[in-house]
Parts: sequence; C-alpha cells; structure tokens
Amino acid sequence: MGENTGGGTATGAPLLVVDAANVVGSVPDGWWRDRRGATERLRDALAGIAGDGLTGHHPGAPEWSRTGRLDVVLVVEGAARGVAPVPGVRVVAASGSGDDRIVELVRASLSADPHRGCLVVTADRELRGRVTALGAEVTGPRAVRPGA
Repeated sequence: MGENTGGGTATGAPLLVVDAANVVGSVPDGWWRDRRGATERLRDALAGIAGDGLTGHHPGAPEWSRTGRLDVVLVVEGAARGVAPVPGVRVVAASGSGDDRIVELVRASLSADPHRGCLVVTADRELRGRVTALGAEVTGPRAVRPGA
C-alpha cells in the first residue's frame, strides 16, 4: 500500500471514518438506553465537521484533517443500523462486524487512491492496528466527541 500523504485528491476530499459504536460508548451519558438516538446525535455533530474539518477539535488529529472538507462516513451496527444519513455524513450499516466494515472501507479507499487522506476515529486497539496496516491514520473519540 502506498504512503498516505493526506489531503484531498482527484477522488475527493480526505476520508474520515467514524466507528459509531466505539465513539458513542466512549462517554457514559446513558447511551445504552437509546443507542439509535445516541448515534443520531453523533451523526448530527459530524455534519459540522464535514464542511470545516476537525478545526477546534482534538489536536492529535493529522494536520490535513483540520482544514477543509472531509468525506465523513459513520459506520453503524446493531441497534443503530436504522440511522439515516444527513447532508455531509454518509451512514454505512455493517451487516456483521462494524470493525470489519471499517477495514473494508479503508482498504477500498486507499486501494483506489493510496494518497488520499484516511483517518479512522476509534479507541479500539485491534481496529487501530488493522487500519494503520493498510495506511490509514487513527485518532481517538475526543476528535469528534468532546468529553470522551
């Protein structure tokens, strides 16, 4: 796999893939009572990030992700599978493992364009290892969910 140099390319804006279950579960705010509602709130927060990047968010995110438009993909599973997309946020429902679906998305994106920026938001160590092996960068839930 080629080196991920970040930034947008001919295929579009840099890709931001969010592990919904992991990010929602990073804050003990009662999400377990309404997983779908918690995921919808996360999706709505991500809509603002899509246009401006991670500006003002977690400093651990790569520089290229902090300015300009991002192609935001929220990967959902389980009770959150019915969450609909909104402008700026694509929602991809995993038929099985959300982690496996995230790996598939990263692999497809970086196979099509190895120089496209690709950032995965998760705290899952195993998933982090799988996507960095493909050339993606990773950051934790605080990048998109203050208080995580």
